[in-house]
Amino acid sequence: MKNNCALKMYNATRRNKNIGTENQGFSQNNKLKISTPNGTLKSFYERIGKHEKESKIINGHEFLFIIEELRENCYHSCSVSDLEKIIENIPKEDYGDLKFIVLRQPKRKEEIISPVWGRLVYSFEYENEYFPAIILDSIDLNKKLIWSKKQSIEDQKEFERLKGDGHIFTQNKRSFISQLNLEPSRNTQLYRTLLHEFGHYVHYLEVVERPFENDEDCDAKEIRDDYYSALPKVEKENFAHQYADRLQKKLTEEKIIPFNSL
Repeated sequence: MKNNCALKMYNATRRNKNIGTENQGFSQNNKLKISTPNGTLKSFYERIGKHEKESKIINGHEFLFIIEELRENCYHSCSVSDLEKIIENIPKEDYGDLKFIVLRQPKRKEEIISPVWGRLVYSFEYENEYFPAIILDSIDLNKKLIWSKKQSIEDQKEFERLKGDGHIFTQNKRSFISQLNLEPSRNTQLYRTLLHEFGHYVHYLEVVERPFENDEDCDAKEIRDDYYSALPKVEKENFAHQYADRLQKKLTEEKIIPFNSL
């Protein structure tokens, strides 16, 4: 970040109205909101409980893994070593300022209201530092994937992806249902969600940062940031899916994935 930008309080990962982008969730079309307690500016996914942290240098870039303590019947489907192996095969230029990889334990209410595989946060606060973060939520083996039979075209595509990950669905009159299991959940989060969230971040870099890497006009950067924030969700999702699909295909052809848990 340029010094003159700092004087204007500009931050490439500023906390704005588009602070987090949710990836696909365990169920669909959930419009309820989780309130933020008075006295805090942190979103619910930034409020980390008891945890461990582990620093890793990957291709010369520092990532900080934040591993939150799990409750009964919950598991982090990916190990830090699993994630490290995938990240080291992502182009270094796509790392940008991304630093935090959070293995998070959501609260039960959050699992009901806002269930996701993972999310990108453009400005995540941890120990008084602000950096982009990818968050992967833990898997509760008591929970089920519920997918409506009334599906949009995008829903149908994601449903097929989930089946390709190994989730086995049964059906009732209204829904397709799959009991959550670790192996297919690992496939979803490690080989798709992680790459998908990197795709969202690369989209941000391409729209906001890369066109004018030496541009010291902070106002112009904020205009590009606002432009990116206003892009339709479907456009952002399509970019992230295409990015993830390309990398997944490349890693598969090179026989890097799949691999057993490390």
